[in-house]
Amino acid sequence: MEERYRSRNLWSGVLFGLGAIAFFDEVVFHQLLRWHHFYDLATTDIGLISDGLFHAFSWFATIGGLFMFADLRRRKALHWTRWWGGVLTGAGAFQLYDGIIQHKVMRIHQIRYVENVIYYDIVWNVSAVLILLTGIYLLRKSRKQNGSRAGEA
Repeated sequence: MEERYRSRNLWSGVLFGLGAIAFFDEVVFHQLLRWHHFYDLATTDIGLISDGLFHAFSWFATIGGLFMFADLRRRKALHWTRWWGGVLTGAGAFQLYDGIIQHKVMRIHQIRYVENVIYYDIVWNVSAVLILLTGIYLLRKSRKQNGSRAGEA
């Protein structure tokens, strides 16, 4: 596979994975469960505005990744293993960034405001690491395929 298509498969997957996990986070934890807002250091109105901006960001990333995906399919340059590796790497990296940087370092919100938040933090960050490691494994596997078209559509 040409280097530019290898890179496009990776970035299409990363954008899609990042956008999809951010969208999932926004819908489930912000809207349905109402555990937190993207930015909880101000009023509820500011929190809702921050949720809207976060939601827009997630959709831009998802749609951008899908446009790249469609172009790869059209060019018959889609490599499924590499693309899924990018999806899981993007999703895991975002979730780990959210759990460590936003939750603990910046403290702009917590997963849930309860007395023993550590249990939520452990589940959140361990699942992020597992998703990230699975993505890295698939990316390494795709590199070893040396451009073979075995996993392509």
